[in-house]
Amino acid sequence: MAALRAALQPSVRALLCTWPGCPAPRSFASSTGSEYIITAKKGKNSNVGLVQLTRPKALNALCDGLIMELNQALQAFEEDPAVGAIVLTGGEKAFAAGADIKEMQNLTFQDCYSSKFLSHWDRLSRVKKPVIAAVNGYALGGGCELAMMCDIIYAGEKAQFGQPEILIGTIPGAGGTQRLTRAVGKSLAMEMVLTGDRISAQDAKQAGLVSKVFPVESLVEEAIKCAEKIASSSKVVAAMAKESVNAAFEMTLTEGIKLEKKLFYSTFATEDRKEGMSAFVEKRKASFKDQ
Repeated sequence: MAALRAALQPSVRALLCTWPGCPAPRSFASSTGSEYIITAKKGKNSNVGLVQLTRPKALNALCDGLIMELNQALQAFEEDPAVGAIVLTGGEKAFAAGADIKEMQNLTFQDCYSSKFLSHWDRLSRVKKPVIAAVNGYALGGGCELAMMCDIIYAGEKAQFGQPEILIGTIPGAGGTQRLTRAVGKSLAMEMVLTGDRISAQDAKQAGLVSKVFPVESLVEEAIKCAEKIASSSKVVAAMAKESVNAAFEMTLTEGIKLEKKLFYSTFATEDRKEGMSAFVEKRKASFKDQ
C-alpha cells in the first residue's frame, strides 16, 4: 500500500519511479517477443491493429527501447493491407506516465542537439492510417504528447492528462506546448504547462482534448469498435480525410480549403468513390477494395 500511495502523490518523481505493487495490465494479445509492447489484430475481420504498452513497473514510462518497439509495430501495421486503423493503449493504471527521466537526467545540450533527441517519437504522427489512443490512468508529459499524436483520443473515466515538465526544470519536448494549445486553447494549455497541474478525463473532454469518456473496463473495446468502423471504409479515402483534417492545424483557412478541394477531387479517381456512390444510389452496402 505504501507503493500505491507514493504512486498517487502529485510529484513527478513519484509518478516516474518504479511501482512494485502495480499489477500487470490485462493482456489484449499474445506476446510478439517485444520487451515493452504487445501487438495483435482485433475486430471481427482482424482489420484493427492493437498496440499495448506493457512497462507497468515504471507506469509505462517512455524509454528509448519502448519507442523503438512502438515505431516498429506502427510500421508493420502501416504496411499490412488488412489493417485499416490502429488502437494504442497502455494499462489500467497508466497509459504512459511520461518520458524515462533516468535516460535524460545526464544529457547535455550538445547531446540533445547533435542526436536530435526525441525526434524519433514523431513516427506516430506520420502514420497514414487513423490511430486511436485509448487512455486509462496517467497520460503525463511524454504520455500526454504521445496520446495527442494520435487522431482520436478516448479516455477511461479515471484518466488524467498533464504536462508536468516544469516541475523537473524543463518544458515539453515532443509537441506538448504545440498540440495541447491547438486542442484546448491558450489559457488552459498555458496553465497546465506552467503549473504542471493535471486535468481529469471529464475536463479533457469538455476542453476538446478527448472525444469520449468510457468506464475503465470497456475503454479499449470501445476504441476497437470505433477503429473497426473506420477500417470498414476505404483505406485510401480515410488517409485523404486524415490528411485534410490535420492540415487545418498547419494552414490558413484559404490554404486548407484549397487542399481539401484537391483531395476531394482526388477521390473521384478512385474505384472506391465509384463504389460508394453506386452503393448509396442502389441502396446496398458498399464493398470497398481500397483502390
